[in-house]
Amino acid sequence: MKKVTVVFWGALIILLCIVLFGAIAPTGLEGITGNLQAFITETLGWYYLLVVSIFVLICLFLIASPYGRIKLGKPDDKPDYNYPTWFAMLYSAGMGIGLVFWGAAEPLSHAMIDSPTSEPGSNQAILDAMRFTFFHWGLHAWAIYAIVALILAYFKFRKGAPGLISSTLEPLIGKHAHGFVGHVVDIIAVTATVIGVSSTLGFGAVQINGGLNYLFGIESNFLVQLMIISVVTVLFLISAYTGLNRGIKYLSNVNMILAITLFTFMFSVGPTLFSMNLFTNTIGTYIQTLPSMSFRLSPLDGESREWINGWTIFFWAWWIAWAPFVGSFIARVSKGRTIREFVTAVLLVPCAVGFLWASIFGGAAINLEVSGIDAISDLATEEVLFGVFSNFPLGQLMSMVAILLICTFFITSADSGTFILGMQTTGGSLTPSKTIKLVWGLMLSATALILLYSDGLQALENALIIAALPFSIIMVLMIFSLFKALAQEKQSERGKTKKSA
Repeated sequence: MKKVTVVFWGALIILLCIVLFGAIAPTGLEGITGNLQAFITETLGWYYLLVVSIFVLICLFLIASPYGRIKLGKPDDKPDYNYPTWFAMLYSAGMGIGLVFWGAAEPLSHAMIDSPTSEPGSNQAILDAMRFTFFHWGLHAWAIYAIVALILAYFKFRKGAPGLISSTLEPLIGKHAHGFVGHVVDIIAVTATVIGVSSTLGFGAVQINGGLNYLFGIESNFLVQLMIISVVTVLFLISAYTGLNRGIKYLSNVNMILAITLFTFMFSVGPTLFSMNLFTNTIGTYIQTLPSMSFRLSPLDGESREWINGWTIFFWAWWIAWAPFVGSFIARVSKGRTIREFVTAVLLVPCAVGFLWASIFGGAAINLEVSGIDAISDLATEEVLFGVFSNFPLGQLMSMVAILLICTFFITSADSGTFILGMQTTGGSLTPSKTIKLVWGLMLSATALILLYSDGLQALENALIIAALPFSIIMVLMIFSLFKALAQEKQSERGKTKKSA
């Protein structure tokens, strides 16, 4: 119980200080986060690119190595879910507010507003737009999640450790994993999780506001976003507090139905041939240029470096900040899988979903712009998706479906976030108290509101980049700890073989 109190109160105090400071001096919080973000991206951008690329290489090594045969569980453990159900769960982890927010907006921005390599609006800019969108939502993103999820699952199901980040470091730091060092590790993980989830909720609130503005002329401002977050907060807190598991499972299914509805609609009425040609071509160029994109930092080109800081470094930080949350979810549903099938599935299944989504919605946005039908690029980022829908039959209805989808994603993400945070601050308990979940639910919404209040979307991006840095270091330590445990296990098996011989 002592450890629970230390981690809970340590993380809560840090986050309360941020929230209170942002409420009292929003310009001060904006200045501090902006300066920290600028310092990190300018001086440590190389680190983000290297460490995330290393995560990808480690995943590929685990797939090919003899370690791939090791099961995430005891030797006789069977998977809890069959392949279709498990793939659907990985799909649900890959779908979220982020993909709805950026699915059309990011490719359009790269193609028409701020190309990473070419003149905006050119054919090359369009091709590069999809390539870099795939890069940001592809193997690198899911390698980050796979690393955290794999290590949590290995230590929990094979070694019987609690589902805490600190417990995965025991082979490396021994008893310190359960002492002060372990407390610090878990506090960093909780803080990163709160900032990662709350930033995503902030993006969701902004896009809901953008949709209401585009459809009904409701002004886009902080007051409207406050009302949106307040309403959705009440809904997900009722769910978290009452433990309405059936409701959340129902909403998760609704998420999938709504997402498939939007995808099927755009696939049917949009420029399908153009989008699928773009998808197929981009798969090839993505694979061909993956090494160069992975390490592209443009040290002699200030403009290109600014683009990398604003896009690639931002996305890598977002994925890292989300890793404790998504990793915990993926780990929980993957008991009984081998390391090889786990890593292969986590890398490939969500990537395929993301690539198709970006190609269909991003392709539609680019096609509208190129054809001269509508200047979608003139819209605010959060309004791009609704601008695309407005050019097709039943567009207003699909926009309403999209708003509903964002709301349900908001509720399910926040509800799941309160559970993960409760688990992380109660020693890995799978039944955290309602009070603790209530506290974290309020903290998620408060953090999202304060970041929006201080500097809108830019503050969300700044917070993600800052929060990701310390947790990325913990991820590196987790990897060393995993390989040490795997080596010990292999040595132990050799000893048993010799004795039996």
